[in-house]
Amino acid sequence: MPNKTVAELLIERLMQWGVDTIFSLPGDGINGIYEVLRINEKKIKLVQVRHEEAAAFAACAYAKYSGRLGVCLATSGPGGVHLLNGLYDAKFDGQPVLAITGHTFHDLIGTHYKQDLDLDKLFMDVAAYNERIMGPSHVYNVVDEAIKTALSQRTVVHINIPKDIQEWEMDGQRSAANVPAHSADIYKLSRPVPSLVELNGAASVINSGKKIVILAGRGALDAREEILQLAALTQGVIIKALLGKAVVPDDSPYTTGGIGLLGTAPSGDAMQECDTLIMAGTSFPYMEFYPKQNVRTVQIDIDQARIGLRHGVEVGLTGDCRETLRALIKLLQPQQDKSFLEKTQERMKKWNDLLRAEGTREDKPLKPQVVAYQLSSLIDNNCIICADTGVVTTWAARHILIRGEQKFSVSGNFSSMANGLPYAIGAAISNPGRQVICLCGDGGFSMLMCELATIAKYQLPIKIIIFKNNSFGMIKWEQIVFEGNPEYGLDLHPIDFAMFARSCGVAGFSLDDPAQAQTIIRKALNTLGPVVIDAKIDPYEAPMPGHISCEQAWHFIEAMIRGEKDRWDILKTVIKNKIRRVF
Repeated sequence: MPNKTVAELLIERLMQWGVDTIFSLPGDGINGIYEVLRINEKKIKLVQVRHEEAAAFAACAYAKYSGRLGVCLATSGPGGVHLLNGLYDAKFDGQPVLAITGHTFHDLIGTHYKQDLDLDKLFMDVAAYNERIMGPSHVYNVVDEAIKTALSQRTVVHINIPKDIQEWEMDGQRSAANVPAHSADIYKLSRPVPSLVELNGAASVINSGKKIVILAGRGALDAREEILQLAALTQGVIIKALLGKAVVPDDSPYTTGGIGLLGTAPSGDAMQECDTLIMAGTSFPYMEFYPKQNVRTVQIDIDQARIGLRHGVEVGLTGDCRETLRALIKLLQPQQDKSFLEKTQERMKKWNDLLRAEGTREDKPLKPQVVAYQLSSLIDNNCIICADTGVVTTWAARHILIRGEQKFSVSGNFSSMANGLPYAIGAAISNPGRQVICLCGDGGFSMLMCELATIAKYQLPIKIIIFKNNSFGMIKWEQIVFEGNPEYGLDLHPIDFAMFARSCGVAGFSLDDPAQAQTIIRKALNTLGPVVIDAKIDPYEAPMPGHISCEQAWHFIEAMIRGEKDRWDILKTVIKNKIRRVF
């Protein structure tokens, strides 16, 4: 029996670690690895994508929606370069992803040979562990260290293997210091809890509070019961950072939904009126939305470097959010005063009435709120929701109301466009049999629309809703509202996405009539296999923040005065919406 090659040792060790899926696009720099994947195709699934960027995004989503290691594989040179955007998404959102890349022949590196790009140098910033395999006896050591680093630090790691080294055979040659079998495929999840002294300090702050806000992020996604118990004990208001949207259901009487430009007005009010803030598993980046007044703050985070990063903290608790909350709750005294919570609930009732009114509008052109609102009411209670980056994120954040065991994610801190389709691929592969919904803008969708062919190839039953306004919508409103400039360089050539879907072998529906929204969405959801809904929405519908600042209002007026080409249509739409909110 021949000795095992480096590629065989690599795939063998990955399978021993429990890896069963790799997202990749083939190339001659990884042909040795592909041959081993072919031989082991019944044990490990290769998901072939159309662009390496999608492989990295899909691996990130696989990690987000499964809690397991995501793995992507790319060839030498440009293949590896293409991974970077999706890998930075994983790094910024704290997801364990292993990237494996090829290289040119080991003895031609540094000689201007074809695709002679040192990816291990290029990946120095994105990868916490970044190593080139130098031979058969090096494989297990590097793979073990890479995976342990990815899982323990919740980050990106990278392994590079020159193409000829992939076929080198294990011949027993190793350094004397490299003791056989010294490295193990073992990882023990740690759930640290702060000391009793620290917990008592936090409890003292919370017990003295009367108006308590709980800001919950992605670190609290597995702590739903504990967050709800904390809110019930303190009569506190739960505000959710976007990556923490699925922490608690939106019908909970304690939550006001999101915060920030994509958030709700009641969340903004509660944050500015509270006297105590509990940050649970979040480092929500937009500091202007934290309390302006001096408030007593407790922060819980697994990463001690995040404590006090965004907001002044009186007591910092470094530990696992769920286990820390379980220990902390035992030390809290029930709050009797419900006035702050009840005041916020009244505001939330009015906000929900507003969302309902926006989501059931019958006027034309079709409003994006109608599409998101009707979709939210029809999807499964355990649906996985993927949203792309752009103005579509606003509609998803506000009008997709979390219930049951639904999961939700976006490209959070990196906020990259084009994540939607590959996120849905990663979600569907990691959760077979579960409904997956993908919300995209036409700008983000068209950047990686080739991945619809991937979805068709594997018959992934993903339902894709494209909010088409023929513009880079979010950038449009940023130019107008944040900069006071007329929009420029944003118009998109129209594409019939329903027709494109059908050309890929995917069912395609067109939607432009609000009266047909519920019917078409329901029909699409009930269609077997992948589906695309091309929803032609009002391009002048602005994603207005819950509260508009004076500066934003002045910038809006300035852009109109300076020659915004669609100013009359925009003004008409904005004024009409404002009147609807008042009356």
